[in-house]
Amino acid sequence: MSRATVHDLLDRDEIAALQQWLAEHQPHEIADELGRTDELRAVLLFRLLGKDEALTVFEELDPPEQQKVLSGLRDQSFRDLIEAMDPDDRVRLLGESPAKFVHRVLIGLSPQERATTAALLGYPEGSVGRYMTPETVTLRQDLAASEALSRIHDRGTDAETVYTLLVVDDRRHFIGTVSLRNLVLAPVGQPVSELTDPENPRVRADENAEDSARLMQDANLLDLPVVDSEDRVLGLLTIDDAVELIEAADSEDIARQAAASPWSGHYMSASVLQLARSRIVWLLLLIVAATLTVNVLQFFESTLEEVTTLALFVPLLIGTGGNAGAQAATASVRALAVGEVRTGDVLRVAWRECRVGLTLGVTLAVLGLGIGTVFVGVGVAATLAVSLIAVCAWAAMIGATMPLLAKRANIDPAVISTPLVTTLVDATGLIIYFMMAKAFLGI
Repeated sequence: MSRATVHDLLDRDEIAALQQWLAEHQPHEIADELGRTDELRAVLLFRLLGKDEALTVFEELDPPEQQKVLSGLRDQSFRDLIEAMDPDDRVRLLGESPAKFVHRVLIGLSPQERATTAALLGYPEGSVGRYMTPETVTLRQDLAASEALSRIHDRGTDAETVYTLLVVDDRRHFIGTVSLRNLVLAPVGQPVSELTDPENPRVRADENAEDSARLMQDANLLDLPVVDSEDRVLGLLTIDDAVELIEAADSEDIARQAAASPWSGHYMSASVLQLARSRIVWLLLLIVAATLTVNVLQFFESTLEEVTTLALFVPLLIGTGGNAGAQAATASVRALAVGEVRTGDVLRVAWRECRVGLTLGVTLAVLGLGIGTVFVGVGVAATLAVSLIAVCAWAAMIGATMPLLAKRANIDPAVISTPLVTTLVDATGLIIYFMMAKAFLGI
């Protein structure tokens, strides 16, 4: 049964057929279908799910889709669903919701869940404290392996994960971690302290969530301990939340590199106005920036009048320079995101990309010189060839260093988007081209 058919069945209220479709599909597939539909259809489809399956599907949804479903539920169903959510997932939902919706959620929670949620909301936006789960199992270092397993058996049901176990002292200070695997395989009388890994990385709750997620990626961790300023255990950042953090950060970078504002939600459920709004601001800014290119052409208008054939290669030159700059900018933003370069590497990156640009420029210049000589003569062809070398080197160097300088100035490197680099390189590339023309052609 196709996705389009699901929409048709919803429109025709064919409940039996819809229930059959739900029974044949996995939670993540149902969640994707809910994300693709409008609020009315999403709520209708969601109400056909059983209670346990509804929670599983709901947890697969992104916050905008979760809000869409919750907004259409009656009070009791609404309260049951938000009460069953993990605290970190609930906080992620509230962080992207209007104040009226947040108030409805908080008053629908039990006192204990409300206090837990409020505590997580108290951490700075974007900090790892907002994304950690406080529902963990802690073990004292003086416990024997058998006693530790008994504690896990008693308290593990309420924990979000039991694969990484936090070892603490009597004051909940972080000692290290022990994996469930090592605990199960250990002799029953072996102390937990002998199984503990004291070198396991940990982060403070006010540290950046994306950086913490990438630390997990680099260190191949399933869970990352989160502590307070006095090194007391607060919770864990789990792998599923880390993956979502990295995905969200990468999606934001891709949007900014494409000269669009990042937005959350399913593409198919977004309105035309919403998509246009996410793109229009950058396009307006780029139109203003593009006036630099127009001004350069006006300034060298007399040069073009003397050698009109120069105009033939303007699109080729600015297109090549723009692409070279865009390639370098994309590589630089990506390298920054995964920690392969640091802001202190700016000079090394500039020199490296300058040589890359020179290599590319020489390769293209040979081709340009041959084609140009046949069609417009040696003079203009030589001007084009040398300009290609200079423009490629300049574009690669500028494209790679601008994100690093932006990062040093505490600006999101992705804001220095590919179109912005391309626009800057277009204007400066034309200046290089016309200066070379003056030098080679004597005009």
